[in-house]
Amino acid sequence: MKLWYAKSSPFARKALVIALEAGLGQSLELLEITPATIEEQVCGDNPLGKIPCLITDAEEPLFDSRVICEYLDVTFNSGRLHPETGPERWSALRLQALADGIMDAAVICRYESLRPDGERSPSWLLRQRGKMRRALDHLEATPPAGSITIGEIALACALDYLDLRLADLDWRAGRPRLAAWAEVISERPALLATAPVCV
Repeated sequence: MKLWYAKSSPFARKALVIALEAGLGQSLELLEITPATIEEQVCGDNPLGKIPCLITDAEEPLFDSRVICEYLDVTFNSGRLHPETGPERWSALRLQALADGIMDAAVICRYESLRPDGERSPSWLLRQRGKMRRALDHLEATPPAGSITIGEIALACALDYLDLRLADLDWRAGRPRLAAWAEVISERPALLATAPVCV
């Protein structure tokens, strides 16, 4: 299998973490891209030109981190991180959706900050930061508890991305419960092995 990814992408990292959790470290070929060449490199496999994009052993491309993560977990890890049914499943998927929303807003802020001064939209940046703050406040009020699922993995990736790209957001301030949770989960081997890197 092959995975199109970038070292700084939180969504690609999420997929890579799941691959490592499933024991696929040695059998997964990593195809690293750069932001400048992403569309020309990935479009043949994903017409959206986005990462992550997984090429299965059957040469079938899968895209969107949620699809890739569930495929890897269910196929190679007995679905341990994706509860099959009931409240546990919906709780895991809800947490993943919230974490992905944080990552979406953070990535938008990152790209907006790279635009020339006259083209940036301060109101758009404030709106994205508001989404992140509300989500983080919600997580402080109801921090994850219990077993590790795709939701917790996604949240760990989201919080690390905030540290990488939006340190000025200072997400830990006023959120001691969430910060304590993040400190514990960050010691998970698959997360340690995939720590994000500025590119």
